[in-house]
Amino acid sequence: MYYFCTKSWYTVSNKIAMEEKRVFYENELSLLCDTLKKLRVNVIVSKTNDLSAAISKIGLDTIHKNASSFVLQFPKDAEPRTIYKFTDSCDLNFLYLLLPDTEVATVLFIGPYLANPSTPERLLELGKKLGVSPLRQSYFDEFYSAIPVLDDKSHFFVLLSSFCERIWQTPSFSIIDVSEKYQSSASPINEPMHTDEFDDILINMKNMEKRYAFENELIRAVSLGQIHKESQLLSAFSENMFEKRLKDPLRNAKNYGVIMNTLLRKAAESGGVHPLYLDRVSSEFAAKIEGMSDLLQNKNLMCEMFRSYCRLVRKHALTHYSLLIQKTILIIDSDISANLSLNSLAVSQNVSPGYLSSTFKKETGKTVTEYIREKRMKHAAFLLATTPLQIQTVALNCGIVDVHYFSKTFKKLIGKTPMEYRNSQKQIK
Repeated sequence: MYYFCTKSWYTVSNKIAMEEKRVFYENELSLLCDTLKKLRVNVIVSKTNDLSAAISKIGLDTIHKNASSFVLQFPKDAEPRTIYKFTDSCDLNFLYLLLPDTEVATVLFIGPYLANPSTPERLLELGKKLGVSPLRQSYFDEFYSAIPVLDDKSHFFVLLSSFCERIWQTPSFSIIDVSEKYQSSASPINEPMHTDEFDDILINMKNMEKRYAFENELIRAVSLGQIHKESQLLSAFSENMFEKRLKDPLRNAKNYGVIMNTLLRKAAESGGVHPLYLDRVSSEFAAKIEGMSDLLQNKNLMCEMFRSYCRLVRKHALTHYSLLIQKTILIIDSDISANLSLNSLAVSQNVSPGYLSSTFKKETGKTVTEYIREKRMKHAAFLLATTPLQIQTVALNCGIVDVHYFSKTFKKLIGKTPMEYRNSQKQIK
């Protein structure tokens, strides 16, 4: 009897342990797959005998003749606890590995991705090497515009390494580059099956949809002020992303920048930012876009643009305030040097000072006076750091006539006198 009970306990215990392990494993895999999808990298978890059908859905045949067949060679001799890396003749990169503890051999297949952005010159070189007709080069370029770039510094590789350590339960595993062993066939873009006009349109449409999906997600992130999504979204950005309407690559990049500046400005507006705040930022980026002298500046400018519009949404979104408080804040922010007494603000909106005061405090957590004081001191700090204006002039520009009161208030909020603050900013520079 005792033996039976002990055996039953071990059976139940083993089942619980196996279930916990399964849940842990599925959670880890789900996290990795979700991260890859957000980076716009194709990821496939498939039984090895079903992999051909899964790969055919990601459009590799656009570039690779019989793509599924050469990819299927990879897992045949795959070893446990090993990541296999493959870079083909088209600069496309793939990763694959066998997943442990599966009843049927299952592979995790990742790709394609680019290790480096493909320049227009490199795409022309590849096109020529693979026999792509000049008439088909635009489709070749369009295919690459939809492929994400993951360089060696990408956080993804840290995540993948951590994932493998956890599922294989060892900090030691192999990474094998099999690029020389398996090579893909040349591009089939000139083959009869891809020269049909309708076929070409469908290929182009699919890649355009990917680009538009990227732009839409970028817009949504800005409208919500999701600045944390910068690395996730912009890792998928490459110089091939924008449409090549002109022969000059720099002019194409500038045109795309102008379009994105407009789209992100509208996204921030839909996120609740008033045009009062948007106009200056939009104008500054318009000048920066036209001032670009090198394609290498483009991605950095896109990152800066994304961050700036996200910050506007996080800082100036007014949609969660009532119309009365929205208008009050806009009046204050539009001219910080004006007469901004509680009474004048109330009269301008035809409400009583008491009602405006209580409503403002309830919605913002600050009194009208506190809000105005903070805005004026922040503006003063900006003027002290960026202009040679005298202290009294700075005070007047902030709507304060009494320079002694200004200095006292500034020190109370900033922690330094106006002159001390200006000198500290000079030392930083």
